[in-house]
Amino acid sequence: MEKQKRKSSVKVVEKTVVAPDVGKLPPQARELEEAVLGALMLEKDAYSIVSEILKPESFYDPTHQLIYGAIQGLAMQQKPVDVLTVVEELKRQGELEAAGGPVYVAELSEKVASAAHIEYHARIIAQKYLARELISFSSEVSQHAFDETVDVDDLMQETEGRLFEISQRNVKKDVIQINPVIREAMNNIQLAANRKDGMSGLPTGFKELDKMTSGWQNSDLIIIAARPAMGKTAFVLSMAKNVALDFEQPVGIFSLEMSNVQLVNRLIVNVCQIKGESIKSGRLSDDEWERLDKNHKFLYNAPIYIDDTPSLSVFELRTKARRLVREHGVRILIIDYLQLMNASGMSFGSREQEVSMISRSLKGLAKELNIPIIALSQLNRGVENRQGTEGKRPQLADLRESGAIEQDADIVCFIHRPEYYRITEDERGNSLVGIAEIIVAKHRNGPTGIASMRFDNEYARFKNLDDYAVGQKYVERPSRMNSHAKNASQGNEVDSAVDFLSQNKEPLPF
Repeated sequence: MEKQKRKSSVKVVEKTVVAPDVGKLPPQARELEEAVLGALMLEKDAYSIVSEILKPESFYDPTHQLIYGAIQGLAMQQKPVDVLTVVEELKRQGELEAAGGPVYVAELSEKVASAAHIEYHARIIAQKYLARELISFSSEVSQHAFDETVDVDDLMQETEGRLFEISQRNVKKDVIQINPVIREAMNNIQLAANRKDGMSGLPTGFKELDKMTSGWQNSDLIIIAARPAMGKTAFVLSMAKNVALDFEQPVGIFSLEMSNVQLVNRLIVNVCQIKGESIKSGRLSDDEWERLDKNHKFLYNAPIYIDDTPSLSVFELRTKARRLVREHGVRILIIDYLQLMNASGMSFGSREQEVSMISRSLKGLAKELNIPIIALSQLNRGVENRQGTEGKRPQLADLRESGAIEQDADIVCFIHRPEYYRITEDERGNSLVGIAEIIVAKHRNGPTGIASMRFDNEYARFKNLDDYAVGQKYVERPSRMNSHAKNASQGNEVDSAVDFLSQNKEPLPF
């Protein structure tokens, strides 16, 4: 009778959980909740075991939420946790009666003998809580889906965002003993030692940059940043061509700025050495038509996968990236560019917070897929306001919209072309015309510095300095493209390539 009176005075603070089928109770484990709370008040080290697994809302019973909240508060203040201290903490908060009173709190400690199985019990409670969240979430989505005034595309974006948020809150990765990690690290060192080029990661084809980074490393987030018109897209397309054609590694490109045809046009300009204006107008000289017919076929069957979805959300990117890696074995992802992405379905106080969330998600995705992810980024106008040769070089503080980009990235590179600012000579009098600097400003696992290369403005491409001989015509370095050309001259045509001029009757897609 006494217990019933105590229960009648309990203040209801339970969060409503919508169940789709009437008559079904939400997933719960009240007995385990009681056992865990009792164990927490018996063993002084018990809280450290469950602190990363449980939070107050993990408990189904509202009285248990209040009691665990009091235990959590005591532990954070580094105060002892037992029946008396918990009762005093609840009394101080004015929630003792709502939590069932001092007798109920004392009864909890009597229902368990030890904290031997507290972690196992806590994980069951956490799973029940996650199940309740998913039930509530799916019920809300179902209700909105029946509402004809709701835009389905917006609903899908919001649903994906909410689901991602739930998964991020509840999924924890267990620790691992160091031995298997040492074996993996030693194996990677051995593999790198066996390679003649000394690369431990994915080579870019740019010698000075590869020497500094040993190639792009798996699980790294690489930021390539520059002011507009500095050649960010040209740089990553030149790199994508090297990776896909020279090293035969699949590349995924998410282009938020250009359509897939525009991007392929840029690749054709790069590979065939035809001016961009000629491609746009279709007015090619005989020599350009010959180069187009001879070289465009090298792009056929190239392992390059393009997605030109505009305003891509980070949640859509995760889904598509997983599919690219699973179905096509993609070894590197390129995103052009970060500031055009969004995190639809989640609310933020500012755009800076949204960009921070996007950069954290990209780093998490790189770790999950175990491949390098390259994201292009804009710089603010600070570069334009500084004077002198050194002043025009970008700095980490110039990254636009969020300092989290610098924090999350493993490597931050800036593209700097002195010629763009009418700086044609360095302090020693050397010509800077056509020279581009890739400034490695942050390198979490290696040196920083400057990798110099040639920027061919006419064909919007970056090349190694030694790919050009002074006073001579450009000579392509040995690559898969050249081997195909040799085979073709001996009568072995590329299977999927056709004679562009004689057999392609469709209008050019330029």
